[in-house]
Order: sequence, then C-alpha cells, then structure tokens
Amino acid sequence: MIPQSFIHDLLNRVDIVDAIDRHVPLKKAGANFVACCPFHSEKTPSFTVSQTKQFYHCFGCGAHGNAISFLIEYSGLSFIEAVQDLAAYAGMQLPEQQSSNVSHHSASDDSQQDLASDSDHNNTEISPQDLLNALQTATRYYREQLKVSEKAIAYLKKRGLSGKTAARFAIGYAPADWQNLAAVFSDYNSDKTRKLLTQAGLVIISGETKQYDRFRDRIMFPILNQKGQIIGFGGRVLAKEEPKYLNSPETILFEKGRELYNLFSARRAIREANCVIVVEGYMDVIALSQHGIDYAVAALGTATTSFHIQKLLRQTDNIIFCFDGDKAGRKAAWRALENSLALLSDGKYLSFLFLPEGADPDSYINQFGKESFEQQLKQTLPLSEFLFKELCSEVNLQTDEGRAKLISDAKPLLQQVTAPALSLILIRRLAELSEIDQGELDELLQIKRATAVHKTEKRNTKQIVTLYRRLIRILLYDPSHITKLERDLLVEWSEKNEEVTALRILVDFFDTHPYLIESKSTFSVAAHFQDKACKTLLENIESETLEWSNSVDLEIEFLDTLKKLQQIQHKKRMAELHNKPLNMLSDEEKRELQRLAVQ
Repeated sequence: MIPQSFIHDLLNRVDIVDAIDRHVPLKKAGANFVACCPFHSEKTPSFTVSQTKQFYHCFGCGAHGNAISFLIEYSGLSFIEAVQDLAAYAGMQLPEQQSSNVSHHSASDDSQQDLASDSDHNNTEISPQDLLNALQTATRYYREQLKVSEKAIAYLKKRGLSGKTAARFAIGYAPADWQNLAAVFSDYNSDKTRKLLTQAGLVIISGETKQYDRFRDRIMFPILNQKGQIIGFGGRVLAKEEPKYLNSPETILFEKGRELYNLFSARRAIREANCVIVVEGYMDVIALSQHGIDYAVAALGTATTSFHIQKLLRQTDNIIFCFDGDKAGRKAAWRALENSLALLSDGKYLSFLFLPEGADPDSYINQFGKESFEQQLKQTLPLSEFLFKELCSEVNLQTDEGRAKLISDAKPLLQQVTAPALSLILIRRLAELSEIDQGELDELLQIKRATAVHKTEKRNTKQIVTLYRRLIRILLYDPSHITKLERDLLVEWSEKNEEVTALRILVDFFDTHPYLIESKSTFSVAAHFQDKACKTLLENIESETLEWSNSVDLEIEFLDTLKKLQQIQHKKRMAELHNKPLNMLSDEEKRELQRLAVQ
C-alpha cells in the first residue's frame, strides 16, 4: 500500500498550477488560474485552478480534483502511475517496498486506490526502469538499422511514407539475423541480460540455452504508454509472410488490451478536434497522420476493449471507429460496440465508418487524399443505427417470430446502457421495429433506469446556502475548524437530507485522518471522496470557495453558523416538548423546557 501520509506529502510538495500547466496552459485570473477545460469542448474558459487550495474545478462539466486526479483524467494513467509521475516530477522517492512493484491490473483507472504488490511480476533483480532502458536501447538500434537497409527504406517508400514521418514515429528495422541485439547488448548471452531481454519481450528462449531475437526482418513500430515511454513493439513483415504483424508479448509494462498505438502523441490533436478515429493498424495511423489527420489511434492486434474506450472517453466526447467494410471489419466494429454500451453517457457520441470493400484508411487516404477521407468522416453511422441495423439483418421483421427474436437479441445489449436519455431512445426505436407497446416492452426488457438527478447546483447560478452548506464550506476551506465543532450538536441533527449526510461523512473523515487537520496544509478535501455518494455535492460546495480570500473572516462565519443551528435545535426541541400534554412530561423534561425558555 502507498501510505496516505506519502500521498499527503506529495500533494503538499507539488504545486497543482505547475503540474497542470505542463499539459494545459493556464492564465492568471484574479486569485486563481483559468483555461478552456481539457475535459469538454468550450470556447470560454470555465476550468479554474486554485493555487491556494490546490484543486481544480470546471464550472461547465463539473470536473474536479487535485493534481493526482488531473493526471488520471487527462493522461489516462492509473492512480499508481499518476502518483509515480508526480513523485518523479517532485523529486520524491516512493516508499522502497512499493517502488519495484508496479501493478497495471487496477480494478478502475478512475479510483484512488492503494498500491498492491504483484507477486507474478515481483523481481528483485530487474526493475521496470531496467526494462524501459532496454527497450529504449533496442529502439535506437532498430532506427539506425533502418537507415542502412535499402529494402526496408524501399518498402516504406512504396507504402508512401516519407523519411520525416518515419522519424516522427521512431520507425526502425530489425535485420533478418537471429541475434542482432548482441550488437548493442555486449553481454547478450549472460544470464542477467537474457532474463532482462526476455522480460522485455525482445528475445525468445528455446530449451535451456538457445536464445534468439523475437523480431527479425520486420519494420519496427515503437509502442508508447501514456507517459511517452516505449513499452513494446509492433513488427511488420516486408514480404507476404505470416504473421503479418507481430507484437511484443504481455509484460509488466505492456498489456495490449489496455494500450493504444499513438494515443500519447495524438492527445493534443484529439482534444483540438474533439474527436478520435480508432483504426485497425499501425500503418493506418501513420498514413492518416502524414496527410494531416493526427487524431487517430489503433488497437494493438486485438479487439477494441472497454479499457481502450474508457481511455478515449477521457480525451473526447466523439469516437469514430473506422474499419474495413469486409466481414472482418464489421465483426471488429460489433465487438467495439458491445464493449462500449456500459460506458456510454448522454453527450458522448460513438459512430462507425466503413470504407469501401477492399479499402482501409491507409490505402484510401493515399489514393483519394485528406479531403475525400474527411468527407467520409461526415457520413459515419451512429452507434444506435449500427446497433439496430446489425440486429435487424439477422431476423425477418415481417414475421412475429422475427420480431420476437429481435427483442430477445436486443435485450442483453440494451440492459448494459446506463445513459438515461439514450436508453429511452433505443427502447423507443426497438418498440417501433418490433411493433409492440413500449410499456409492454419495458416489462419484457426489465431495464432498471437510474432516477433522474436534478443538478440544481449547475442549473442555478445562485445556490441557496443553507446552514449545513455553510458549515461544510468552512470545513472544506479550513479543516482546523473541526476542532471547534460542538459534537453534541451532531447528535441532534436528525434531518435526513443530502447536506446533513455529507456533513456527517465529512466529520467522520476528519476524525479518522487527524494529521490532515494538524498539518494545516492546503489540499482539496473533496478529492478524497471519489467513491462516496456525496462526491459531487462536496466538489460543488468546495468550488464555491474559489473566490474566497484570506480576508474572509471564517471565525465569525463559523460561530454565527453554529449559533443559528443551535437556535433551530432549541426551537425544535421546545416545540416537541410543548406538543406534549403537561401531565405527560417527566421531571427532567420539565426542567429542560425551563432551561430552553431562558436561553
């Protein structure tokens, strides 16, 4: 586990303005810094960063968090990777027992979770950094070999690639010999280097002693992670051999089901276009980029996974899957659709582009150019249309049995959709196609819809500030006031509403994390509640303090709030006692009524 104290010290060491400004240029605006939000498309800056309290908040889309959560959302890093990135930036060393064990198998990339050891990958001799260094060395070697290989250069020219493009993507060439890497790893056959290169996916061990390079006579495409580090390769044959593409094996650095080719380099272009194109191959990405379409990525020899889609939806609201128009392409598109359904939200737009039979993005753009390809992008098939088009192609809607099968086939798919508006629209469309009443269809589908949440905080510019909200706001801004809070008053709060619940959770949080109060540090308290139901409420209340300054007299505000809460409790208690017949009051209740009357 990464100690909470280390995370706390890290956030104290890192200035969130510097951390965010590395990725999104910020401008000074009063006491805070602003920019156009990197998490949604906008023309007027609503993304605000507080240097005083070390948190960001977007008044447009509600994005909120600290330096760690920014890296998770912006760069697609896991919590562990974000902590490591910030620690390296701040010059801090992770606690020794965690630094050598990197797990990429977190249950959710969005949640802040403890660092778990990975016993399968635990190796005291070879660290992840050793593997990264080996892959970097191999990349330099392959690039140098490309410069002197006439057939590799001829192949790339034939595919329409310029030398500038090849250099930009760090493309290289692995010669045909069996032990090429011995040229750059002088102890190639030693036990330690054999283990290093094997774990990096660069060599294969056959039997007890036979060792040879995994990649031979192939064009080499380095694969980068979200931090721009080379974590593996894709190798393409020059002739008609199989397999056409060979990827690095799974390693502690590389999981093809979680990585996307070119995502690191394409992030800025994706945000500027508010769109990403998902294609099937390396050459598709590179050809599109050479023609000025830089917002394309590719899955690495596998179907588009939910992890891929989750990463992309952090970058943009609009994903276009561009696959070949043949049977294999439509199958790949269907897999992408299936893996997208549970991740959809209203406001996200997923669509599909099928190029003419026999064409792929590489061949199409080289033959017809950028303008023609962009025209194709305007004719994409929305996910909803593709969904029903494919389902209907499998049934005969002219028969009762065919319409019944359509409902049966659609049911497990529609049950995954949690986006409220989209879910209703899809059900209505299914009702039309199946010629069945929507109410009856609802019973057949058994879809549980989320209750609509009216986010008054976002709709109303003037939020009614209740006493409980005032108290939460003060504690979020300066947690030291928790020590002055009368705990007897907490017992009397019998109201059951969202703010009272959030206040109780907040008080319990400070009780279990006293060091956060004692240190008097500046940090976002709301960022600690990522997995709580009150998360959005606390973030919205915390955002209200962005305009506060040291001139705000919190002490007067705090004492006045407590006094008014006590008065309300006194009046409530007096009303309860007065409503009882006098002969039913106990002696203690009579004395209590007298005390309340003189207060």
